[in-house]
Amino acid sequence: MRIVSYLKSIKDVQDYYINRDERMLHSATHEDILSGLTTDIYFFTTMDVLGSLGMKSKEVVAEIFARKPGVFVGIEEVRNILKNNGVEMWALEEGTEFQAKETLVRIKGPYENFAIFESVILGCLASPSGWATAAREVKEACGDKTFVVFGTRHVHPSVAPVMERAARIGGASSVSNILTAKLIGENPTGTLPHASFLVAGDTLTVAQKYDEVMPESYKRIVLVDTFKDEVEETLRLAKEMGKNLYGIRLDTPSERGGVTPDLIKEIRARLDMEGYNWVKIFVSGGLKPEKIKILSEAGADAFGVGSYISGAPAIDMTMDIKEVEGVSIAKRGRIPGIVNNPKLVKML
Repeated sequence: MRIVSYLKSIKDVQDYYINRDERMLHSATHEDILSGLTTDIYFFTTMDVLGSLGMKSKEVVAEIFARKPGVFVGIEEVRNILKNNGVEMWALEEGTEFQAKETLVRIKGPYENFAIFESVILGCLASPSGWATAAREVKEACGDKTFVVFGTRHVHPSVAPVMERAARIGGASSVSNILTAKLIGENPTGTLPHASFLVAGDTLTVAQKYDEVMPESYKRIVLVDTFKDEVEETLRLAKEMGKNLYGIRLDTPSERGGVTPDLIKEIRARLDMEGYNWVKIFVSGGLKPEKIKILSEAGADAFGVGSYISGAPAIDMTMDIKEVEGVSIAKRGRIPGIVNNPKLVKML
């Protein structure tokens, strides 16, 4: 079955009706995207004009390139959007690093078969590649240490799984978003929020119940900065929980100076002095690669990173038509003809 838009012209767009009273969320559904509702209107104008000229079915070759280096993510969705549409496609594999102006995707087929999806395709690649690139930077800062992506709260829920999946491909050790984890066949990773301790009124009370009710596979990592001094609370937990305490999490707010290298050094030293050398130190809270390197050197074992990844800008990508009916072509300023890239893999 060929998947094409049921919107085929400007008239279709004008006649399309949405019952806004019944639409609970403003985000696009899969059906919205595949029907052409999330594209730029001028592609429908183009189809009307080329259709009137009898030219919309011309065979073209289009290529996509980026304006800066990054990590390539999103082609799986692009493939699903274009499959069964009568086009061929070559692209980099997900997770591949690329350079500016390198050919990332090549699409060949009748122009009408993919024209209206140009905006959609570029969006499926630009934002995920930006998130994955930021995650790769975090991974490089972590070295051989792990980090979990905690960015769900910073983006619209409709794209949170896309963001965390991209971060996982870019280098995150695990994800916290439930749907993301299910889609990639993994288990979500997380600890406990400050809210749990604030409601209960005591860190140890929550930690002990957490240890009691959670599955054995859960690593018992507990926040220690809600009520008491971080060092005091850490030693209190270690004494009462023993080997069941896998680690403590530091998320000290900026109002109290944030997590510092000296704090980590003190906690590590005090734990080791008391014989609790198995307890890991997990750090979160507005982390960037530069700070991760510093805290890692101070003794932090793992990290939770949110806004640095979720707030990463999309990597600007462009789709150019490079051939029409086998003839090389380009707009002024670009060189006509396809730009070879041996890393491209046939995907459709």
